[in-house]
Amino acid sequence: MKVGIIGLGSMGKRRLRLIQSNFKGIILCGIDTDKNRQEEVQNIYKIPTYDSLEKAKNQFNLDAVFVCTSPISHESIILEALSLNCDVFTEINLLNNYYSEAIKLANEKNKFLYLSSTFLKRKEIQYIQSKVNNRVDISYRYHVGQYLPDWHPWEDYRNFFVANKSTNGCREIFAIELPWIVKTFGKIKSFSVKSRKISTLDIDYPDNYNLLIEHENGVTGTLTVDIVSRVAKRELTVIGEKILLEWGGNPETLFDWSIEDSKMIKIELYDQINHDSNYSHTIIEDAYLDEIKEFFDVREKNGTFEYGFDQDNYVIDLINEIEDF
Repeated sequence: MKVGIIGLGSMGKRRLRLIQSNFKGIILCGIDTDKNRQEEVQNIYKIPTYDSLEKAKNQFNLDAVFVCTSPISHESIILEALSLNCDVFTEINLLNNYYSEAIKLANEKNKFLYLSSTFLKRKEIQYIQSKVNNRVDISYRYHVGQYLPDWHPWEDYRNFFVANKSTNGCREIFAIELPWIVKTFGKIKSFSVKSRKISTLDIDYPDNYNLLIEHENGVTGTLTVDIVSRVAKRELTVIGEKILLEWGGNPETLFDWSIEDSKMIKIELYDQINHDSNYSHTIIEDAYLDEIKEFFDVREKNGTFEYGFDQDNYVIDLINEIEDF
């Protein structure tokens, strides 16, 4: 199978590295208009690179692509890849105005259209879901935040897609978190929002949001999202008379209340943790690898994905409502 990684920035290199290290039957190439990135990847990963998808398709005979560019460029790339008869794995999109066209084209071409939602693959999230298990006698509070310049400390945040209002930093956090929140606690019936800008960051959108959420099953929760916190935060508490879960965002910080012992018990879910030191302690490599495995497995067996464009359409519409509130 021949696969092209489109966009050779940090995420493209992550996907490339994980595929190269774990899937021996995959033949890779890189695609990027930046010559420096092409040369870097050629030297480090020893694969060919191209400056356009069309060239890669014609010269490398691609079967599938991983779209790892800025979300604002995904529309044209995804539609082109499908038109060229390539299966598509795409990172978070943040914009959904073209979803119906992409879904229609994928069906016409009989091609797979896979959408990343990494936190659905986190073992901690899956454990929390197993404990919640459709309970309605609970509430939750959740805070996710990190100072925007620390997201990619190797580059100026103003040159990164999160500086763009249409693909802004808070919007990306919502797109990462809401899929698993909705799957865990149910679809959202209503919400109220308070948002404003409290930092001196050179952005033209709110840098923090506070939501009060009511789910269709009656569960309520609070969600705080920010790009101001100088320490990376991912802090969840699920509260009920017979349940108490706490998670600090990484595998070492998941605790569950034991009724028998009357204390919080640390939950160990990983034999080994793969972490890239360039990123926050809350970001681990394992879930990214699990997504890649799912993409290749489903493609081989002609199965279905856990999360797709239809579910994401609901989430992005919800984010649009939150921003417009």
